[in-house]
Amino acid sequence: MDLFEYMRQNNMEKESPLAARMRPRTLEEVAGQEHIIGEDKLLYRAIKADKISSVIFYGPPGTGKTTLAKVIANTTSAEFTQINATVAGKKDMEAVVEKARDMQGMYGKRTILFIDEIHRFNKGQQDYLLPFVEDGTVILIGATTENPYFEVNGALISRSIIFELKPIPREAVRELLKKAVYDEERGMGSYGAVIDDDALDFLADISGGDARQALNAVELGVMTTGRGEDGRIHITLDVAQECIQKRAVRYDKNSDNHYDTISAFIKSMRGSDPDAAVYYLARMLYAGESVTFVARRIMICAAEDVGNADPQALMVAVNASLAVERVGMPEAQIILAQAAAYVACAPKSNAAVEAISQAMQEVGRSGGLPVPPHLQDAHYKGAAKLGHGTGYKYSHDYPNHYVEQQYLPYELSGREFYKPSGNGYEVKIREHMSRIRREAKEQQE
Repeated sequence: MDLFEYMRQNNMEKESPLAARMRPRTLEEVAGQEHIIGEDKLLYRAIKADKISSVIFYGPPGTGKTTLAKVIANTTSAEFTQINATVAGKKDMEAVVEKARDMQGMYGKRTILFIDEIHRFNKGQQDYLLPFVEDGTVILIGATTENPYFEVNGALISRSIIFELKPIPREAVRELLKKAVYDEERGMGSYGAVIDDDALDFLADISGGDARQALNAVELGVMTTGRGEDGRIHITLDVAQECIQKRAVRYDKNSDNHYDTISAFIKSMRGSDPDAAVYYLARMLYAGESVTFVARRIMICAAEDVGNADPQALMVAVNASLAVERVGMPEAQIILAQAAAYVACAPKSNAAVEAISQAMQEVGRSGGLPVPPHLQDAHYKGAAKLGHGTGYKYSHDYPNHYVEQQYLPYELSGREFYKPSGNGYEVKIREHMSRIRREAKEQQE
């Protein structure tokens, strides 16, 4: 590198965004992710030994996926090439593969191909890479914010190790922000800025483990805040709140995060935790989820997980569904919160689910067994000659409006599908059914 190239690169680094300048250069500088880069972990050992194999880094934005790829680039003896799936095409990959073959053939040197946003590649682009990953022409490092098991070719998945990155811990983000403000080499130290503790705490909390977002807020604060009487730039809590504005919730309706959130919402209602249910409801509404979609899930939960333990729950859910369509947001959030809280607090029973599940299995196993003749339709000419309806006992003619007779097909005589639980209103259902059956037997005796 000549003097002019050195100066050009140095100036580019100084003018780069703060998040890029603060990016760790070694494994020791990486914040968080001890579960995959602790000293006893596979990835740490592989990087240190320069024996990296194809990997896919998966996790939320700002958690260090590209950082780990850069660390590998700094430590490996292999040729390192980076492309972004949002702009790269097949020609770009062909050029990488051709160069990788040359490096391997002429110098015996491996090539690491880092593909950012790998989930953006279509199936054809991913299929193109497969043979070159398989024969070792390139070592693939993919980075994605989406669950790779949903978005990445299964063949590529089977030839790669998946590492899930977690949000960076709050204290690690806080320390990173302090360094960014006061570090004169890579941070904003030359600007003479200071940051208050409550501003640090706020940014570390609101960033949700996204270091990039927190660093962008600090950089914006330093660059746009005037100097105080002491000549310093003061990053106060007010400045921090203004710089980060409203946090964008990570929630793509087509991503696994969408399914994770709705799953947590349903399981919180099922688990009788109204606080968690309302929290996940807020996350979905905050991110712009359809109120009708949420209402449908509440109705399903009311039937599936509450059932006849509280029949009122389904009525509340159905009425909420009708109401939100007529009212719309923002008031619809109140209606949904009422319904979700009611379903969460209601006594639970999955007896109806078990009943239909077992009945469906029985139908699948035994098929369409004959309906007992006395239950068959007798409202047409000639039915009596066939014996249809003959011997049917009209329930309302008997005590408790109940009489014992064969309702199930004879082959299933005595089979129970619906078994009321010991919760809520189903206690009364169970007691009622036991009483009328017992009294009917006593009448017969």
